[in-house]
Amino acid sequence: MGSHFNTVLFIGLILSLSSQAQGYHAIEGSPYAGAIGAANNPASIVNTPYPWDITLFSVEEKNTTNALRLNDYGYLTRDTIHYAWTNGRFARYAAFNFNVHLLNVRLAMGRKQAIFFGANLRGYGSARTGPVNYNDTLKNMNEFFNTNEGTTYNASMVSSSWVEGFIGYSRTLTDNAYGRLNGGITLKGMRGISGANAQLVSGSVNRTIPTGSLLTVYDLAAGSGRYGYSSNYDYWKKGHSAIQNWKDFLGHTKPGAAVDMGVEYLVKPQTVNVYDEGDSYYDYDWKIGVSLLDIGFNQYVYGSQSRVIGDPRTDVTDSALNQKFQRISTVARFNDSMSTIVNEYNSIAGKFKIWNPARLVINVDRPLPDHFAVNANLTLNLGGSNMGQRFFTKEITLLSVTPRWEVKRLGAYLPVQVTTDGKLWVGGAFKAGPLLMGIDNWANLFTKTKMANGGIYLALVIRPGKGFSFKEEKRYTCPKN
Repeated sequence: MGSHFNTVLFIGLILSLSSQAQGYHAIEGSPYAGAIGAANNPASIVNTPYPWDITLFSVEEKNTTNALRLNDYGYLTRDTIHYAWTNGRFARYAAFNFNVHLLNVRLAMGRKQAIFFGANLRGYGSARTGPVNYNDTLKNMNEFFNTNEGTTYNASMVSSSWVEGFIGYSRTLTDNAYGRLNGGITLKGMRGISGANAQLVSGSVNRTIPTGSLLTVYDLAAGSGRYGYSSNYDYWKKGHSAIQNWKDFLGHTKPGAAVDMGVEYLVKPQTVNVYDEGDSYYDYDWKIGVSLLDIGFNQYVYGSQSRVIGDPRTDVTDSALNQKFQRISTVARFNDSMSTIVNEYNSIAGKFKIWNPARLVINVDRPLPDHFAVNANLTLNLGGSNMGQRFFTKEITLLSVTPRWEVKRLGAYLPVQVTTDGKLWVGGAFKAGPLLMGIDNWANLFTKTKMANGGIYLALVIRPGKGFSFKEEKRYTCPKN
């Protein structure tokens, strides 16, 4: 469809695919997850056998798409990146999310209460189209419309990135001989640093053959759309210093808020401990967690080049589209061209909200002999589609099942994930002292054509050398022979 058209699309996707994501699936449900585990369920931090832990820094990136394939690019090999668009007729999508933990701290106040606090940098984005036919031999809009005869064009895009500060509290709600119920809550204050949305609704073209010509011509027929971005981008000026630009960029962000809530029920092992043979307070036969996460939104002010459009001019042909959008280097120039092909063309003023990835999470953890365990985590996104006036971000992973072998200082994990778009990823991770490293899709490591789907994570967590040293009460244990 023209090299410039392909390049613009590629740049948009590669920016999202190279971002840094939320999840850390390998350690979901682990009693040693500490502050990191609060992102999956704030109740989890109270059932951790350490008086404190500090996540100095951690980062995760995750991305998925069926729209393109990256070649000659992998975690172990970094040649010149080549890409190829996938051919055929189907609905296309691309999605990413990232999460950077910036000094997250968990402090236990005895065995039945804990607090945690810190800051994160997070971002989510997705783009989707309706079914459309594409192949890499297309050279212009005429060929594209020709291969998509009768197609109605629909597409949406949403992206939101923010910095958040949070504080949370977890405590034991009930405790008896058979089980223990913990509950937790996290309150988040946010600043939305980058937001964007776009829609194309019911776009279509008419096919005509001019008198005396053998060439088929396509004219715009119907459709409407909108596209907008956060206004802080308008304050980034070419002639200003980097410090001044960052000050203006961040100074024109808006506040937001969100909350996490969760409970965990631990089924206690029905065994009798022998006094002085270790502390079994944190042991369980089953652990079942339910949480509601990221209930809230970020808000942004529309940038000066945001527009709503409709009623396309029916005298605009495919060849005119090729010409008008051949060389587009700025949003302003894109708008100049757009204004010549539609009758309804208006600026968008005011604020817009992008909802955080609100979701219901159900987690089940089952310890096995010899320090083995299996965890299952189901994530159900609560947000709607992005084809209306409300905009949502969403998690990529639907279900993960993770066998693990783990002790306090060492761990090996084999997370298996099913994404919301139906992909199956098999990954791996290991823990050695303060270091946790993982990969969501082993194909990213061993091939050079799978980087468009997968992700990595890295965390540096410090903990005390020993866990709690509370003395066990003799009334709960049997005397030694």
